[in-house]
Amino acid sequence: MSMKIKVGILVASFGILLFTVAGTLSGVRASSDEGAYRQMQVYSEVLTRVQREYVEEPNISAVTGGALHGLLESLDADSSYLTPAEYREYKSSGNAGKVGIGAAVSKRFGYAAVLSVIPGGPADKAGVEGSDILEAIDGKSTHEMSLVQIRSMLWGQTGSTVTVSVVRPRKADPQKIVVTRDAVTIPPVADKMMEDGIGYLKIDSFPQGKSVEIAAKIKALQKQGAHKLVLDLRQAADGDEAEGIATANLFLDHGTITYLQGQKHPREAFNADPAKAITDLPVVVLVNRGTAGPAEIIAAAILENARGDVVGDKTFGEGAIQKLMDLPDGSALILSVAKYYSPGGKAIQDVAVTPNVLVVDNNEDAGLTEEDADTQAAPDAAKPKPSQDDQLKKAIEVLKKRDVKS
Repeated sequence: MSMKIKVGILVASFGILLFTVAGTLSGVRASSDEGAYRQMQVYSEVLTRVQREYVEEPNISAVTGGALHGLLESLDADSSYLTPAEYREYKSSGNAGKVGIGAAVSKRFGYAAVLSVIPGGPADKAGVEGSDILEAIDGKSTHEMSLVQIRSMLWGQTGSTVTVSVVRPRKADPQKIVVTRDAVTIPPVADKMMEDGIGYLKIDSFPQGKSVEIAAKIKALQKQGAHKLVLDLRQAADGDEAEGIATANLFLDHGTITYLQGQKHPREAFNADPAKAITDLPVVVLVNRGTAGPAEIIAAAILENARGDVVGDKTFGEGAIQKLMDLPDGSALILSVAKYYSPGGKAIQDVAVTPNVLVVDNNEDAGLTEEDADTQAAPDAAKPKPSQDDQLKKAIEVLKKRDVKS
């Protein structure tokens, strides 16, 4: 990191600290105020020394924007700082009349990360996979972009193209893939009967209305003789949290499904409505590193209410709501103001969901791990490729041990 960037971070941090101190002057304990003032004095002293004694006068204005981007991103992937120019572009662009590439994208290791792709969508057709890291979009490094900018760049007019530079597990060099934007159709819930009266449902995303479709599929499987259920939420990383809550309620006739809470957001609990529960069959939820958002709410609710088992790999960890805040100079903050919590009080955004039956997914499209990021140059042969779906096999094994309620 260059000295100019370090100075910029100092300046940005100092400015944010000033806002923090100003916000604490009313109604906050004296000890907290004193601690903030002491920290502000340290920042002020460091900044003064840098400005007076650094080898040359630093170009503060050139690095402040980048420093603020980094500071906001250090909170979580969804929080962003937009410069005045970026904010003007954000307000003018919008998504009206535009289409995407059919991929759920967040940030991981500082870069854009593909959590999942919609089967049959533009990204899927072009060869983008759910484990990909997008190093660059149209030649611009995603490391320098906020998440809101990344998502905006992936949207465009129908038929237009976007070029992404993809980094894959244990691949040495990025691969350029051209994706043609188009309208995305969410696949219907896939369902089938399996061995020993086990009904199987696969959900790829949770757009509005998906919980109603899932309910219909569950009822149909029960009519076909299903006595137990597998709910496959692997690579389900997009959609509306309300649909995740409604889907969890199909299996729960009591208890807390999730709750929202933030520093200025009072606790808002979402409790199961017994009138909306439609099945008491034993259930196993399948998850992996590409499971995020609404799907994580379902998995956590079923697991922590002791309603069923969760089998697979640890999920991604995404569950917060954001607020857009205008700043006086024409810039803006997009700040996470509340997080979704599991029934037991775990912030999904922070700790994700860990299955009670852990089966690590060795498939490449399960999602890039930090270990993968450190071993990109390792040969493909170093990674074992399973000959069968071990997670699904384990889910069936677990279900066979579960008694059916009479």
